[in-house]
Amino acid sequence: MFTGIVAAVGRIERVEPLGDGARLVVDAGALGLDDVAIGDSIAIQGACMTAVSIDGTRFCVDVSRESLNKTVGLDAPGEVNLEKALRLSDRLGGHLVSGHVDGLGEVVLFSEINESWRLDVRVPPELSKYFAYKGSATINGTSLTVNSVTDTPQGAVISINLIPHTIAVTTLRNLRVGDRVNVEVDLIARYVERMMRGD
Repeated sequence: MFTGIVAAVGRIERVEPLGDGARLVVDAGALGLDDVAIGDSIAIQGACMTAVSIDGTRFCVDVSRESLNKTVGLDAPGEVNLEKALRLSDRLGGHLVSGHVDGLGEVVLFSEINESWRLDVRVPPELSKYFAYKGSATINGTSLTVNSVTDTPQGAVISINLIPHTIAVTTLRNLRVGDRVNVEVDLIARYVERMMRGD
């Protein structure tokens, strides 16, 4: 479990073939690994991964073909948002994030407005019902607040305001219109929807 508060921007240095999947060699950047053990979970671009080796400021994770098919940003070298798993004694600064990517969104607007940035993401139709005004969304592992939801036949467009701090400390600053992003819906909304169905 995570909070969606990005702890550091690291970098995938190498992607090595591993069966049908891949092994990622990740430079953790400012993410301290002193309290991380082999087998611990680390969210990379919002996807929960297991550390299989640790060497100084670097760690490795093995990624299945299924995970590669359902996410973006894990198949090539580049910057990534990193967060260690939540401890029960930690502050919950964002919201409850499982690290299980629900689908891929598409950036339809990314524009600086006065002192902040507006980010609009189109989410797939099957995920649209989980987003609400002032609700929570996780984009590339970052906990964000939804400012508005506009339903379209192609899926809901969620609009988010990004403050300068978020731009400075996450990979969201690198987004461009047309980019795909990892999306996780609010955990509570998922459970409410199931209860309302009566399954």
